[in-house]
Amino acid sequence: MSDERSWRDIDWTLLGTAFLIATLGVLEIYSATRNTPWDNAHIRQILWIGIGVGLLWVCSKIDYHWLVEQSPVFYSISVGALFVVFLFGTTVNGAKRWLDVPIVPNLQVSEFVKVVIVLLVARYFAGMSRERATISAIAKISATVGIAVVLVKMQPDLSTSLSYVAILGMGVFLAGLRWKWVAVALGIILLTAPLAWRSMKPYQKDRVTAFLDPEKDPRGKGYQSLQSKIAVGAGGVWGKGFERGTQTQLRFLPEAHTDFIFASYAEETGFMGVVFALILYFILLMKIVNNAQTAPDAAGMHVCMGVAALLFFHVFVNIGMVVNKMPVTGIPLPLMSYGGSNLLSTSMLLGLVNNVRLRRFTN
Repeated sequence: MSDERSWRDIDWTLLGTAFLIATLGVLEIYSATRNTPWDNAHIRQILWIGIGVGLLWVCSKIDYHWLVEQSPVFYSISVGALFVVFLFGTTVNGAKRWLDVPIVPNLQVSEFVKVVIVLLVARYFAGMSRERATISAIAKISATVGIAVVLVKMQPDLSTSLSYVAILGMGVFLAGLRWKWVAVALGIILLTAPLAWRSMKPYQKDRVTAFLDPEKDPRGKGYQSLQSKIAVGAGGVWGKGFERGTQTQLRFLPEAHTDFIFASYAEETGFMGVVFALILYFILLMKIVNNAQTAPDAAGMHVCMGVAALLFFHVFVNIGMVVNKMPVTGIPLPLMSYGGSNLLSTSMLLGLVNNVRLRRFTN
């Protein structure tokens, strides 16, 4: 593939939209962390964006067919890395999710496992016909992905582990979803729900109960949800203005530059700013789906749709949490929330999508 053709065939709309979202994130991180111990977080975020651009380019250049074929090897390495986190990871607020790597401090391995899961699911379903997509075949890949799900849930990080399930669910759907599978899945969920509830950490149970009735404990379990709703509502139509959000600037809103950055953004830009951001995310997702439709083969299609499912899951759950339509989780908003690991993994995923696009005219 010539360099001229590569530059011409790059999905500039996809990359431009991602850059706009990341820019909104940097601006809001600056506003939310002003005069706090995190007041240089926006500078670190810009550095992560620069590294992310490099990773995006690398993931665009390496033939995705080779990456898909090597996914079992990558998966074995990922499971090993998750075990290392379990044994030697850094514990923050009771969660052991990070590794202190000299080059990349506070590396969250589970974020990069998402990339591997996308490739692994694409490899499994790419050559499978509807006749071969039996319950036993689905169970096999589910058990494989389930190992990573369990290891991440043990950190504990329920939201990230569920994002792996979103990727798997898209693969199953594209393989030819049957109603009997849905019935079996619902039956399993209902039967295992009591066990799942008992296996949840106390703080995870608190998040569910607080979601159902946050005003029952407004200064405790329901504090985050209530302050987030107040921030979103305070924005009105046009917002309070950059660096003028009272909930954000007076530090009533927790995690204003990470998990709740959309609440901070909504307070300062208002309804119109929220619509603008949602349109950007819609364009991003639709461009990924469009690249799936023009993919040269099933593997490319599964890669793109796996990325779309993952990003949609993140956006849906994070914004649902911000407006108290879903329980509070530690799931970041792609490209906006502060954090190197999520930004880098998202950049790699967008690189894979661009990889598929660049090879749509090759044999």
